[in-house]
Amino acid sequence: MNKKLLSLLLVGLLTVFGLMLVGCGGDDTTTDTTTEDTMTEDTTTEDTMTEDTAAATSGDVEYTIKFAHVVAENTPKGQAALEFARLASEKTNGRVEVEVYPNSQLYNDDEAIEALQLGTIHMAAPSFSKFTGFVPEMQVVDLPFLFESVEQSREAFAGPMGEYLNGKLADSNIMLLAAWDNGFKQLTNNRGPVNAPADVENLKFRVQESDVLVSQMQAWGASAEPMAFSEVYNALEQGVIDAQENTYSNIYSQNYQDVQDYLTESNHGLIAYAVVTNPEFWNGLPEDIRTALDEAMAEATEYNSTVAGQINDENKQQLIDAGMEFNELDEAGLQAFRDASYPVWDEYADVFGEELMTILEDYRQ
Repeated sequence: MNKKLLSLLLVGLLTVFGLMLVGCGGDDTTTDTTTEDTMTEDTTTEDTMTEDTAAATSGDVEYTIKFAHVVAENTPKGQAALEFARLASEKTNGRVEVEVYPNSQLYNDDEAIEALQLGTIHMAAPSFSKFTGFVPEMQVVDLPFLFESVEQSREAFAGPMGEYLNGKLADSNIMLLAAWDNGFKQLTNNRGPVNAPADVENLKFRVQESDVLVSQMQAWGASAEPMAFSEVYNALEQGVIDAQENTYSNIYSQNYQDVQDYLTESNHGLIAYAVVTNPEFWNGLPEDIRTALDEAMAEATEYNSTVAGQINDENKQQLIDAGMEFNELDEAGLQAFRDASYPVWDEYADVFGEELMTILEDYRQ
């Protein structure tokens, strides 16, 4: 067993032991670990608490859920994670506390998936492409020009496509709770405006760790450099890569406007996050807690849908105001990119299988 896996396993055992102490077995005793933001009955008065706050803190914390992700709190995923934490406490009358760890504070996405399988953490929200190593079908979300709108993507995740992918994840001890989107990806680079595939030829793009995305860039005449999200800014600054694809919110929150000059609205691909948990942990919770958390997740997912659009619209304008040269692909440019991209679909048809490809044909642009 390598040192990294041994370390994760040790931390996981400590986490499980800690959960037993705070009452995972149904014990009504409480711990002494209060913080400045937690009020006890002795220090709380009717004048200092609203009705909603009282409802959220009136119970004793019995279950602590560690939720790790890699983006900033002011992004759609970051905001949705905080909303889920708030709703979980509210709907369980304070019995559940969700500890959210943003910005890779605990792990990067790859490490978070491994920690989730071991039980070291209880929730994560990696990009779908991060599961490629053991569920290659998950990178289907990376197919270029798959969805015409984010609304269409949400219907797909709530329907047969989501059910199919959840079944594949179950074989790897992972449960898909929801899909949170961050809107469509745009292109940034340091060479010049992009209006057609010819404008990205020979550029080196950072992409997520997905074979589909590598093939996408090669189909456009560019090269691809798979890289962790936390490493992208430095790679752009140092010239290791020339360009990248991402949503407006991720571009702005990571300050790529400081190291990239040109911004192109292409809407060529969706960034979606698989909100996942360890099924043994989740199914081991009392039924009433699971029901409350399912409700919290459904509401947080709806909240994500709303806030993603708002934040991306705001960040788009902020990027332009910051001095990035902006252009939007016209219909001829979009069609040129579509035509260059569709061979990628054919390339991965055997990887995804006939059943999934049949489902996808309902969405393909």
